[in-house]
Formats: sequence, C-alpha cells, structure tokens
Amino acid sequence: MLKSLFRRQTQSSINPAAPSIPNDKASMKTCLPKTEAQQQILRKVEADYLQAESLLKRQFPRPTIQFTLRGKSAGTAHLQLNKLRFNPVLLEENITEFIDQVVPHEISHLLSFQLYGRVKPHGQEWQNIMTNVFNVPADTTHQLNTQSVAGKQFQYRCDCGPIMLSIRRHNKVQRHQTQYRCKSCQQVLTPLTLSQ
Repeated sequence: MLKSLFRRQTQSSINPAAPSIPNDKASMKTCLPKTEAQQQILRKVEADYLQAESLLKRQFPRPTIQFTLRGKSAGTAHLQLNKLRFNPVLLEENITEFIDQVVPHEISHLLSFQLYGRVKPHGQEWQNIMTNVFNVPADTTHQLNTQSVAGKQFQYRCDCGPIMLSIRRHNKVQRHQTQYRCKSCQQVLTPLTLSQ
C-alpha cells in the first residue's frame, strides 16, 4: 500500500554467468537449533537440496542457516553469502507453512542465483525452480498471521484516510530520510497528530 519516493536502483540487465561458489556440502553452517521446529527446518533444507541435485543433475553448496530474522518476514535468502535466515517466532506458529512453502521459496532464490546469476528475485528462473523442482506454487509472499510479531505502528494520513506505518518507516520520516506516498492517491503521507 505504501511506496518510497526514493527508489533503489535495480539492475536491468541479466547476467547469464553464474557466480563462482565453492561446491562443498560440508560447508552448511547453522546456529544450533533450539527447538524441534528448527530441527525440522534443517532436515527440510537438506531434503530440498537433495531433491534439487537429483532433478538438476548437479551439486549445490549448502547454505548457512540462521533463525535470527525478526519482523513480519518469514524468511530471507542472502544470495552472495549463500545464507538463509528464518523468523523463529513465525516458524513456531506456522511450522507446516514453513515446511511446505517458506523453505522451498528461499532455497529457490539461492538456486536461481547459483544457476543463472543475478536475475529478477521472483522472475521466470525462480518460478521455474519453485514449480518444476519443488512442485510448489510460485507465491511471492506468505499469508501468515503476523500479529504476534507486529511492532508498534504509527498513524499517518492522506486523502484516502488513515494508514499505519511501522516504527522503522516512522523513524525514517522523523529523521527526514524519506517520505512515503499513498499508492491510491499518490499524496505524501503525513503523521496524524493528536489535535487532528
């Protein structure tokens, strides 16, 4: 619903050369799993890598896996670092969705990068891996209930009505680092003060 006035630069060209990453299965590093759900994720990551290797007829280096992600994101893939991070709170609340969707989603990002280099994050290469390797719908976002990890929010307004911003976005506005516009009316969002 919101977008920044200051957009990040995106790379428009596709690099067909895959990056050089060491191919060593023993290189999978993890923080020690603290829960049964985290152990299940580690097993699922290994099973998905074995499945990908079998279907794609090549080996892939195992990623570093951490359960340190915070906020509303379920997981992230750090391409150049060959690292996966998962949200431990959302994992405990949604283990089935993590096993079925989140893990293949994030692994597909790493595999896409290792096979094709830098491409669109949810482009055709990623979609093909999701559907053809993991037989999972290529959904770009999760539909998990994030109420337990939602941080403090601040009310802003535009001509459409009130809009809530996260504390991170609110702080950026307060420090004059950025402005946000409503997707519908394109008006710059302004903080709602008590007197309004």
